[in-house]
Amino acid sequence: MTDSADSPSFRLAYVPGVTPAKWVRVWEQRSPDVPLTLLQVEPAEAGDVLRDGRADAGLVRLPVDRTVLSAIPLYTETTVVVVPKDHVITAADEVTLDDLADEVVLHPLDDVLGWDRPPGEPAFERPATTADAIELVAANIGVLVVPQSLARLHHRRDLTYRPVTDAPQSSVVLSWPEEATTDLVEDFIGIVRGRTVNSTRGRTRPLPEKAGKTEKPGKPEKAGKTEKPGKPEKAGKAGKAEKAGTSGRARKPAAGTRAAGKSPRARSAGAAKSAKRGKPRRRS
Repeated sequence: MTDSADSPSFRLAYVPGVTPAKWVRVWEQRSPDVPLTLLQVEPAEAGDVLRDGRADAGLVRLPVDRTVLSAIPLYTETTVVVVPKDHVITAADEVTLDDLADEVVLHPLDDVLGWDRPPGEPAFERPATTADAIELVAANIGVLVVPQSLARLHHRRDLTYRPVTDAPQSSVVLSWPEEATTDLVEDFIGIVRGRTVNSTRGRTRPLPEKAGKTEKPGKPEKAGKTEKPGKPEKAGKAGKAEKAGTSGRARKPAAGTRAAGKSPRARSAGAAKSAKRGKPRRRS
């Protein structure tokens, strides 16, 4: 078993032209304890490798046997024609199949475009592999129509390529045996679909530091701040105000006192004036 508790591992098959590096890097970051082994296989062998259990999943090209294999579409490639750099086709930015009608179009035995007969004139014999066909193109024997990734894989300085707008295309999928959908397969499905590490779909592996951060028990300091009993200082101010009001009313003179008489200073001034008025005049 690939996900046994003793020594878990994950085996990923892939066909030429497919580059699994970006997904492998994510796997190594998320599952450093589970080694991922890459297994390159020829397109014609990919189905047997998955059915026989020699790989847990594979990045392969359509078609696949959907009776026993599951498949998730990833992308569809641009189809190009590979020609020598001095070929007349290089004068155009893109071509059609009609533009290849007078060309010898090579049809290797490992062709992945799935057509019965390519356009143009057939070669005397079919090359065994795409790599062999590339060599024939370099020798000016013919031209080759392939997915762009294969043109890049077999790049030569003396060759170039142009897109073919109406040619068949090759689609790449993630495939695995339907009856062997393990937790590790689910993890890799999540990676190719761009799910985050904390996604609720499939098996997740939350990072320890993040898990620690999510544990937020009631904070004592905030709980303490919410306890606001009657503030003594405010109550004291209210008491002072009440006392000040009471003593002020006690010290206020009665209204009748001001009306009935004057202050001592006013009374003495009045007495002095009346004494002046009462003094007898001196006779001459």
